[in-house]
Amino acid sequence: MTVPTLPPDTAPQGVEETTGPVPERGPVRERSPLPDVLRGVALLGILIVNMQDFAGFLEWRQTGLDRAVQVVTDVLANGRFISIFAMLFGWGAAGLLARQGAGTFLLRHGVLLAVGTAHHVLVWHGDIISNYALLALALFVVAHMGARALVVLAGVMGTYWLGLGVLAGLTSVGSVGGRFSGLPGLSAGQSWAQVVADRAAEFTPVLLSGTLYNGPWLIALFCLGAAAQRTGLLLRPHEHRPLLRRLAVGGLGVGLPLGLLLAYLNTRPDYASGLLAVPVRMSGGLASALGYVGVIGLLTTSGRLGPLRHFAASGRVALSNYLAQSVVMTGIFYPYAGAQWGQWGAAACVVLALAVGAAQLPISAWWLRRFGSGPVEVLVRLLVYGVSSRRPHD
Repeated sequence: MTVPTLPPDTAPQGVEETTGPVPERGPVRERSPLPDVLRGVALLGILIVNMQDFAGFLEWRQTGLDRAVQVVTDVLANGRFISIFAMLFGWGAAGLLARQGAGTFLLRHGVLLAVGTAHHVLVWHGDIISNYALLALALFVVAHMGARALVVLAGVMGTYWLGLGVLAGLTSVGSVGGRFSGLPGLSAGQSWAQVVADRAAEFTPVLLSGTLYNGPWLIALFCLGAAAQRTGLLLRPHEHRPLLRRLAVGGLGVGLPLGLLLAYLNTRPDYASGLLAVPVRMSGGLASALGYVGVIGLLTTSGRLGPLRHFAASGRVALSNYLAQSVVMTGIFYPYAGAQWGQWGAAACVVLALAVGAAQLPISAWWLRRFGSGPVEVLVRLLVYGVSSRRPHD
């Protein structure tokens, strides 16, 4: 049986909705805080989940405080924030296609494919930017669809993908063999050049297998994001309060119990539990993600974002922050930095993730005040739109 290749909780930023030249027509657009806040919160949540991959610990071997922290991570974060990012990517990509057309859409995602390739080969094996860039082409097929049709299509594709995962897990119950980890194959004393060579050799098959395996699920999430773009849910949340309330109650009502089930499966070392954890993680992750969107959306409409508003700056430079997280964490944990890969537990890793994520908030705000956009965001925009696209703010 083929081992699933679902990547770690990684994702590129979904900033297509607010990047590139904006036509000077219609009323002056005030930037909605909701997409940026969602993206910034998701960025921190993704880092917390990715610490398992960066540091090299195994969920089912955690004990004591480390196990308690891993359980909380599984219930509240694992699969949740990657789902928000994927939907935001679909939301932004659909908006870009509608505003700028096919040529700009293809060029931008070609640039993102190059960024993702460099990220995977030079920094970290958990890149998913390249998968997103390829799978975004599916939005051409659904460009004519309205919001309701997109939601139905997402439901069909998501159910199909989850069903295959559940079937694979159930048919493996009682099989002999230990649990797969999905962690990179690192060993003590490896140089950066050796690690890069290994990742360069595996990149193409990993990209193709990951795109094929994750394709139905990610396209389903893109469709949900595109449906949000059609309805103006994120830019005009005050018009959708009943929907946001349903998302908050229904999403968390389903997602939290599935998070508890995921935490249980992640304490078990057998192969079947590892397989079953994948659909449980992603179905519960999507439900909770919709719940979080509902809660933060309602806070936005009532003007009660409070401290969450600080995440907007991080969300506006999400691609730069996401790549910076990979550079910092691999620099701390990987063998070529002289680190003890696999020696940290979940509790210490979450503390480190919270510290790095918290530091990115004021740094992002300062950077935006000083330069108007993130460094990688500027590079992507220049490659797509040229020098004339440079503006003080997105």
